[in-house]
Amino acid sequence: MNVLFGAPEDAWGGIFYRYQEALPEFNWQALGHYDLKSLKGVDIFIPTMTRVTKEVLATADQLKLIQQVGAGLEGVDLAAAQELNIPVANVPTADSGNADSVAELAVFMMLCLVRRFKEIPQAIAEQQLGAPCGQTLRGHTVGLVGFGGLGQAVARCLSGFGMQMVAVKRTEDQKLAEQFSLNWCRSMDSLDELLAISDHVVLTLPDSAQTHHLFDEAKFKKFKPGAFVINLGRGGLIDTNALVDALHSGHLAGAGLDVFEQEPPEPNQPLFLENVIATPHIGGVTDLSQQGIFDAVTANLKRLATEQPVLYRAV
Repeated sequence: MNVLFGAPEDAWGGIFYRYQEALPEFNWQALGHYDLKSLKGVDIFIPTMTRVTKEVLATADQLKLIQQVGAGLEGVDLAAAQELNIPVANVPTADSGNADSVAELAVFMMLCLVRRFKEIPQAIAEQQLGAPCGQTLRGHTVGLVGFGGLGQAVARCLSGFGMQMVAVKRTEDQKLAEQFSLNWCRSMDSLDELLAISDHVVLTLPDSAQTHHLFDEAKFKKFKPGAFVINLGRGGLIDTNALVDALHSGHLAGAGLDVFEQEPPEPNQPLFLENVIATPHIGGVTDLSQQGIFDAVTANLKRLATEQPVLYRAV
């Protein structure tokens, strides 16, 4: 079977090479970029961050499976895939260890921001001791926007920091609030209230028609002055220009970003002149999550080759 990997060979920790080694009976090829034009001659497509549109799906002449390496399927036209009877599968965040890895990155970013990490190299260069003076997380309030597997993993990681936690999700869930020691877990109707009281706002939502640019100029004005925003979901949740303005004005104190509207991001854009801790979509690129994803994907490809039903089907 012909497998097309929708990224450069060395992307995502070089996992492409591991698949090649583990499954030599498959014919592996890397797309080399993230701009897919055709699926002609492809049996299995692994999209990573490559969009799979209705037009691209129409070019598929032997596609048997779209298998995502991770949970995110917002870039795949699921309705078109279903209409063409093309199975689509992913690897749920909680099942791979991915959520725990991304949650740890959230804590790293929060600590870097409150301890003014970007200023430390200059202090060392100037031989300053005892500077800069940072903040502690203890006593701060964190607002979790989205409280699925990833949001819950973040709450677990933060449970020992002495913080107050609130969350919003599709529907109110008092049982989840009690389970994770949240002050409350309400519906998205309470988002503005969450923003007004949170010192740190952590985004874990997918990018959809309902959430795209949810955080625009008007929404950033709802944030508590001096708050930090951490985006671990998808870059499209945030209007980048609005974020730059909110940071430049000082209304927001800083941002931690692992995802961007354009990926990979343009390194010289104005965003990076502000107080931003940025990582190149590496939240889930750890030994734990990579192994979990690798095991699930290789198992599914083997199942497909032996005509067994694949696991974790979305359509």
